[in-house]
Amino acid sequence: MANFFKKRGQKLVKKFSRASLKASEESKEHIKENLIERLANFKDVRLLVLEWGLMALMLIMLSAAQAVWFGESYANSSYVQGGVYTEATIGEVKSLNPLFATTSSEKVLSRLMFATIATNDYSGHVGIGLAKSITPLENGRIWKVTLREGLKWSDGEDLTNADVLFTADLIKNPATSTVYNSNLQGVKVYESEEKEIVFELASAYADFMSALNFPIVPKHILENVEPKLLIENSFSKSPVVSGAFSFNALQSGASADEKVFYLTANPYYYKGKTLLNSFAVHTYQTKDAVLGALNSGSVTATAELSEAESEKINTAFIQRDSGINAGVFIFFNLDNEVVKNLDLRTAIRQGINLEGLRAEAPGTSSLDYPLLASQIKLTSYPAIPAMDFEVAKAKIAELSGGGQIGLRVATVNVGFLPKIARKLEEDLKNLGIDATVTVYEEGQDFITNVITKRDYDLLLYETPLGAEPDLLPYYHSSQASMAGLNLSNYKNYLVDDLLLGARDTMDEALRVKKYESFLNYWVAEVPAIGVYQSNLTYYYNREVRTYGNNVRLVTALDRFLDVNDWAVNKATRNKTP
Repeated sequence: MANFFKKRGQKLVKKFSRASLKASEESKEHIKENLIERLANFKDVRLLVLEWGLMALMLIMLSAAQAVWFGESYANSSYVQGGVYTEATIGEVKSLNPLFATTSSEKVLSRLMFATIATNDYSGHVGIGLAKSITPLENGRIWKVTLREGLKWSDGEDLTNADVLFTADLIKNPATSTVYNSNLQGVKVYESEEKEIVFELASAYADFMSALNFPIVPKHILENVEPKLLIENSFSKSPVVSGAFSFNALQSGASADEKVFYLTANPYYYKGKTLLNSFAVHTYQTKDAVLGALNSGSVTATAELSEAESEKINTAFIQRDSGINAGVFIFFNLDNEVVKNLDLRTAIRQGINLEGLRAEAPGTSSLDYPLLASQIKLTSYPAIPAMDFEVAKAKIAELSGGGQIGLRVATVNVGFLPKIARKLEEDLKNLGIDATVTVYEEGQDFITNVITKRDYDLLLYETPLGAEPDLLPYYHSSQASMAGLNLSNYKNYLVDDLLLGARDTMDEALRVKKYESFLNYWVAEVPAIGVYQSNLTYYYNREVRTYGNNVRLVTALDRFLDVNDWAVNKATRNKTP
């Protein structure tokens, strides 16, 4: 049987071989007859062959284009989870405890890592943060806060009323000396029988909700730490947090003055986990260092550079300008015997070239009064006397009595302020005043040695104006102290009544009348001169997504309001039919 199949197979192989040879010979004859022997006729039909070839090529190209077009019509590029967003800031970071955040770097880290009871919302007004509800009672004298359910710290522990009460006690304790001390000055804080947190004020305050923007710190970590030793505690280097990002690591940067704080997404954040996996804050000491980091691609974005640096920044970055509720003013220190003279202040306001000062801050808006239209709609404003250099100069010469008036002008090395201070110095000298300008570095030393001690005659400085109008901290007599923010040391008891009345009432019409009366005093008595409304100039890489167009900024830090949606990674995805 085996021999039979063997012989049968051999016959089939021979038969297949003969058939293959025959097919090969026939193919050769076919190619020779129909191609080779006809090549001589190609020149007669070359145009026809070319036309057919071009038509075939066009069909292939159209097919490919159609495939690409249909593919793109059913897919798009969108931002996805992952990646690191890097931002450059200026200022040393001495502590990561948010209660002591003073430099720009510390404030950015505080905002990214710690949540607050109340916070500014997308509309530019005060809204809720960690709170589920904030309810005013007794016309704003008592405020009750209910926290959201399920709040947690980054270590998984519950964030409760006890943490809020603990934080409030720290803020009120003089030994702690936090930057939020004025928020709760004279306020009783306790838990009600209904488990609400009660803030009881000595008198009504219609906008107290804005004072609840202080960050909460964890009681279970810090309760056994003495308040005066709080800033030195290990928590200041590696905190447990409640914000969008948790501290991960600190690393030295490429240059001697660069530090990099690496943060990772906090899975317990009350708004949910961010699209970004992490956020890196690069801290520097100078603008030049920030500019170099931006242009080298070391960082994604920065809010530390102004319009003045726009021409130095490469085209990979987009410049975005957003107005904020803050203003730059020239404050007169009325404790100075010379500056106390109203005629001198009036002459200075009349003699300096305000438009020239404002020209040193391109992209900003003029600010004549300490109130913004976005805060309150007033029906009338007092007129500010027009500039008259010659009249002002003659008045100053009269006041100097043949001698020369000397004034010290102080400012900080931030944004346009140094350039404006130099222009102000020039204007004052032209008026016959011996003016000297000192530019300080921003930070706690400046606050302690210059602001607190009121060590200046004129102060060119930016002050926050808030989401809602409240001028009591800046112009009430009670704030003309080392602990207060009345930078002019301005005292007028009629003004005190107006400011208290405006703060106490929730009647908008009555508040308007009181602020209109206040502005009449403010213009007549010249405790300060408005220069411009501040804005945030933000440079960011055009490939990333940052804060949305629907976010109205009250402060520069409000850019982080929608940080959950920031993104750096993109992917192509098919559209759902």
